[in-house]
Amino acid sequence: MSLCRYGNRLKSWWGWVENGNVSPISDELVRRVFQSPGEDGLLALRNTKSATPIEDVELLAPILPDHEIWAAGVTYESSKFARMAESPEGGDFYAKVYVADRPEIFFKGTPGRTVGQGGEVRIRKDSKWNVPEPELTVIAAATGQILGFTIGNDMSSRDIEGENPLYLPQAKVYDGCCAIGPVIVPASLVDPANLGIELRIFREGSLKYQGETNTAKMKRNVRDLVDWLFRENVFPNGTVLLTGTGLIPPEEFSLLVDDVVEIEIEGIGVLRNVVNS
Repeated sequence: MSLCRYGNRLKSWWGWVENGNVSPISDELVRRVFQSPGEDGLLALRNTKSATPIEDVELLAPILPDHEIWAAGVTYESSKFARMAESPEGGDFYAKVYVADRPEIFFKGTPGRTVGQGGEVRIRKDSKWNVPEPELTVIAAATGQILGFTIGNDMSSRDIEGENPLYLPQAKVYDGCCAIGPVIVPASLVDPANLGIELRIFREGSLKYQGETNTAKMKRNVRDLVDWLFRENVFPNGTVLLTGTGLIPPEEFSLLVDDVVEIEIEGIGVLRNVVNS
C-alpha cells in the first residue's frame, strides 16, 4: 500500500496503490492530510475504487507543487570520509558536523527542479565529477508528523563542493538535481532504522557500479533530522527531507550522459532515472 502521483505535463493526479493497481484521490483530500493528519496518517487516503494497473500510468514525483525539498548531509560515516577526501582544505568541517549535536541540513530544490520515476536527472556542464546519492527520504506533514517514506537521488557535483564547501548550493541545486519516487509508503509500514539500500549504475547496458548499505548505519535517526528541520521553519503543506547517503562511488567514477541510475530501498521500491546534461 502506498501513495503515488501520476499523469503527464498537462494533468496529474494523486493515487492509492494497492495490489498493483492505482485508484485516484483528490488533490484536496491529499493536501488536507499533509496539512493536518490524523493518527492514521496516509492510510486515511486508502481507496481501491476505479483502479487502473500501475504499469499503465506514468509515475511522477510524489510531491505537492509547493513543497520544498531539503536534505541532510554527513549522516553516515562513509559520507564523512568521502567529503573529507574530496575537500582537503575544508575536510575538518565534515568531521566536526558528523559528531555535532546540530546536523547539516540544506535546501535541495523545488518541484520544478525535481523529477520522478523514469525522469532525467542532470549533471552540470561546468562539473567533471558527478555522482548520484541514494537516500531514504521523509515526507512530513505541516505538523512535523512523519507521514511516509520514499526514495531520493541527491545528485551532486563533487568537484565543485570539494573545491570549497561554500560552493555546496551550486554543487547541489540546479535544474534536474533531484529525483524522488516512485511512491510514498505510509510511515506505519516502514522501519526507517533498518532498511537495505542498493545503488546500481548502468552504462551502455552493463553494470558499471553497485553498492549496498543499510539505514542502520546512520548516525542520526530520521525523527531527529525532521525535528531540526522544523526548528524556526513553517511548512504549511508539509515538506520533503532527504536523509543523507551512505553509498558513494569510488573517486575515479563520474556519471556520464545516458547512464541509468537505479536506487532500491527495501520495502519501498526502485527509483530509476536516466542521466542527461
